[in-house]
Amino acid sequence: MYSLSQSIRMKGAAGEPLPSPFKGLAKLEVELRRGELSVAVAAAGTGKSVFALNETVQSNVPTLYFSADSTAATQLVRATAILTGDDAREVKAKLHEGKFAEYESVLAKRWWQRFNYSARPTPAEIELHLASYKEVFGIYPHLIVIDNLTNIDAGAADSAESYTFGLEGLCDYLSEMARETHAHVMATHHVIGEYSDGLKPIPQSGIKGKISRVPSLILTIHKEVDGMDGRTLHISPVKNREGFEDSSGETYASFNFNTRNVRLTDAENYATAF
Repeated sequence: MYSLSQSIRMKGAAGEPLPSPFKGLAKLEVELRRGELSVAVAAAGTGKSVFALNETVQSNVPTLYFSADSTAATQLVRATAILTGDDAREVKAKLHEGKFAEYESVLAKRWWQRFNYSARPTPAEIELHLASYKEVFGIYPHLIVIDNLTNIDAGAADSAESYTFGLEGLCDYLSEMARETHAHVMATHHVIGEYSDGLKPIPQSGIKGKISRVPSLILTIHKEVDGMDGRTLHISPVKNREGFEDSSGETYASFNFNTRNVRLTDAENYATAF
């Protein structure tokens, strides 16, 4: 056990915020802190994986990204488009035509961001890759992304009750991982059916599996489509132990989602007043 004075030395990197490329989240006092677990929640196809990848690539911190929900080709194309601003369709064509050499110098600058593409990673596989990362770089990653939570193979769930318990257990496991590695762990997750169109603010009660107890930060994401292939993503802090929160989801930061290059940027009026 430690006194408060001793705790100063014991905390290590825990609590340090990762650099964020998004002013809107900062205005709402949202920070991805090392040693803590966050969950980004949205309907399918809304943009939770896009948010996680933009946070990863734009912040450029040491990262281990478990991309169970997207293939290597998808993530490579998206990340390259985000970094260069090139049209993702053109990037994809160059990848498949073997004309990708022009992007190698850009991608090489993200050498400490590593990806795992197993469709159903087990906790043992996650731990093995964490140990491998530390062996190679001498540190644990500052950011660990689990995309998404339900893709982790933690054993069978034969009822709705055991399914919920399994999700809570996974969150406990990931929260402990964050504390032990001093990484920020971000997991993506789904919503209940009422919010499956992704078009309205998602309250804390709209999260699938009722996992709200464990994470330090929960962000819900809904979209606004203008009919001309333009899209805005609204990100709401429905739980935030270290800052502002609004469990209704009605307070949010807004981001322009450029569907051409998959890049998120702060909207002009990037945060609703609070």
